[in-house]
Amino acid sequence: MQQILQTAIEKGCLGEGRPLAAFVDTNGTRETIRNLQKAFPAHFEHAFAAKANTMKAALQLVLESGMSCEAASPGELEQAIRAGFEPDRIVYDEPSKTRSILERVLDLGVALNIDNFQELERVESLLEGIPLRSTIGIRINPQVGAGEIGAMSTATESSKFGVALEDKGNRQALLDAYRRHRWLTAVHCHVGSQGCSLDLMGRGVRKTVDLALDINASAGSQQVQVIDIGGGLPVNFDSDEVIPTFEDYANHLRSKVPELFAGDFRVLTEFGRSIFAKNGFIASRVEYTKTSGGRRIATTHAGAQVATRTVFMPEHWKLRVSVFDSRGKLKKGDDGPCDVAGPLCFSGDLVACGVSLPTIEPGDYVVLHDTGAYYFSNPFYYNSFPAPPVFGLTTDASGALAFTTWRKQQTLEEVLNVIG
Repeated sequence: MQQILQTAIEKGCLGEGRPLAAFVDTNGTRETIRNLQKAFPAHFEHAFAAKANTMKAALQLVLESGMSCEAASPGELEQAIRAGFEPDRIVYDEPSKTRSILERVLDLGVALNIDNFQELERVESLLEGIPLRSTIGIRINPQVGAGEIGAMSTATESSKFGVALEDKGNRQALLDAYRRHRWLTAVHCHVGSQGCSLDLMGRGVRKTVDLALDINASAGSQQVQVIDIGGGLPVNFDSDEVIPTFEDYANHLRSKVPELFAGDFRVLTEFGRSIFAKNGFIASRVEYTKTSGGRRIATTHAGAQVATRTVFMPEHWKLRVSVFDSRGKLKKGDDGPCDVAGPLCFSGDLVACGVSLPTIEPGDYVVLHDTGAYYFSNPFYYNSFPAPPVFGLTTDASGALAFTTWRKQQTLEEVLNVIG
């Protein structure tokens, strides 16, 4: 990290004109994807959840590394196409699909996960008289409960996602729907994201596979050929250690849902955060320091505009913070509790509160670790602050660093045009 920061300062990626920047370790991302691919058999296809990092360069990186793409909005779909994904390497999961986006998906031949019975009727009407080019399934809510973060749990009893499997009459209605529509050849579930245990995720997948087996038994043939088990592998934000690993999850599924590994189904995953989170970080220059009520405060340029979840839900999205001097050398020691504040005009704009940090001075840099997913790639335009530059970094065999611009620093003119 120190070498990266020092080189970034030397190359002008950070400094007076660029007090805030984000970085993605492309070598590390490729290694993460290789670990994912090694953990599962070849009949598993891994689609990157574009919501985790929708930047074109990020999508091109995962495409080059052999992943497909999961899109959940019209914008994510078009970005995936621009990044180079062929339609048959994209799956579409938006819960509020309009007729126009359904027409677009079906025309392209993108895989489609239907969210509810009303949407099923809409898709049925759209398929009349046109050739079927998409793999189509229904998303179920296995209703296995919530993880540690309710807002990230999508398999609760009353989740907004999918068909509630245990609600009265729904299981039979699903069996009837698949019996009527033999073009339904997939089943999809996603238990949740950060805060969901392997056990909770595995129970959701178990119920999904059981439904697929029941559908096939009812059909008298293997009508369901694809099982989409979603993503959601949690990320450890407390240290550099990667836990749980993809191998941990694969082994858990082998134990609980062995049918996935027999090769009878094509299995799709939708990992996002676990691909990029630990391969990216945000660096911000410290502009001012002061003491208020006995508490040290460092005012930086990184706030809710790049760390929205951390600022608004700090109990669930705490980030590790490191401090470097103006030349990029790591500072050590503990000078007591410190708040790391952002530039936005509300008092809760804190990316860290009461954390033990070394002495911080104006001109130093703070680094927010594990922010490669859902942070700088999804800017929040509060106070009309521009999105920061993003750099992809690579390291060659000799250890030399090279930086590629993934996104230029947004100008004030550009951000004001976005706001309108």
